[in-house]
Amino acid sequence: MIEAAMIWNEPNNKSHWDPEIDPDWSRFAHMAKLAADAIRDVNPSLTRVLGGISPIDPDFLALMKSYGVLDHVDAVAAHGFPLDWNLWQIHEWPQKIEELRAVTDLPIWVSEVGVSTFGAEEVQLWGLRRTAELLKGRVERIQWYSLYDLPRAWPATTRHKEAEGSSYYRHFYMGLLREDGSPKPALEEFAKHTPDIGLMQWFHFEDHRLFDAVKWMKRLGVTYLRTGLSWADRFRPDALAWFDRQMEALEDFNVTVTFCFTPQHRGIAPHHTSAPMVPEEFAAFCAEMTSRYARPSKSLDLIGRSPHSSGQPMRPMSFPTQPRE
Repeated sequence: MIEAAMIWNEPNNKSHWDPEIDPDWSRFAHMAKLAADAIRDVNPSLTRVLGGISPIDPDFLALMKSYGVLDHVDAVAAHGFPLDWNLWQIHEWPQKIEELRAVTDLPIWVSEVGVSTFGAEEVQLWGLRRTAELLKGRVERIQWYSLYDLPRAWPATTRHKEAEGSSYYRHFYMGLLREDGSPKPALEEFAKHTPDIGLMQWFHFEDHRLFDAVKWMKRLGVTYLRTGLSWADRFRPDALAWFDRQMEALEDFNVTVTFCFTPQHRGIAPHHTSAPMVPEEFAAFCAEMTSRYARPSKSLDLIGRSPHSSGQPMRPMSFPTQPRE
């Protein structure tokens, strides 16, 4: 059911990896290599992607290269939110991609890019159009974050909390759909760019939005989806039943699964961002999920590359401006 496995999420962001425990990222590099090898041993044809870096930092990618991590993966990924959190402007996207290409010849995925409607919904509409102009044909995969707004009753997965003012609250307004499921103006624009642009949508444990999300993605013409399977959730009662239900619901899509989140009782510190006490346990989780959900046979050359992976412009295609019923 999955076409690619992503190893962790935003490893250079303190919201997802604690730099006080691992200041030189050597623990992360060791864990990532173990996980990549475990995935390969179970399914050699599955594309392995280094977790999307945020901020986009070629020096961090160079550090991973020096540790040998890039020799164990098939693609690298980056996340960018220049209209909300990054300290650069949206028109700098091509420059940011070229900075990464100077470090590696591996395919580059933009596995999260999005615009919050915190200030105005019209900003998201403009940002989506401009993002498509700047990235389509320039990278091997683009995935828009996200389909749904984060429910206000849920916490955002970040260490920053309200300490950064509106930056925290912007997390709750990244969707093309509002919390109540009603569409924002950018939804029709997004439909013009599928399947070239896919989606990134986290599904929380036993997420009530799962089946409605599937209906929406099919209406929008989405074929590429990125989501996550949490190592921490693996220790919940009935975890495999939820994982099975989630992955079965998503079986009609080309799914990239992100493996991440340390169980509190298996971390050096009791937090999901902590380096694990035993990194081999994370690798074993990746192997278990790969064995359970990965498609058994696809050529590596055909996996994980969008139709425009050669860098050449795609031929014009026609997509509906309204979600399909």
